[in-house]
Amino acid sequence: MLIARVIGTTVATIKNENLEGRKLLILRQTDESGKAVGKPYVAVDTLDAGVGDLVLTAHGSSGRQTDITKNSPVDAVIMAVIDSMQIDGKVSFRKE
Repeated sequence: MLIARVIGTTVATIKNENLEGRKLLILRQTDESGKAVGKPYVAVDTLDAGVGDLVLTAHGSSGRQTDITKNSPVDAVIMAVIDSMQIDGKVSFRKE
């Protein structure tokens, strides 16, 4: 699992039939405090996340383990929207 922030959306009118009706969001990996550290990538949204949300993502074959992404050509999926994170007893992130 990776922590990432939703930074945008994408629209693809021509896509694999298994992805029809699925929201595709642009994410950027973050560190434990929510600071951007990685390159942008696209993930299938299974939870109705939105721009600005901090999320947990699964990748590779694990990304195809949800009911929505099973048997789909998916490399990344949003599987949780983070409400808060605590590191070493201190809150590093809290959703406002």
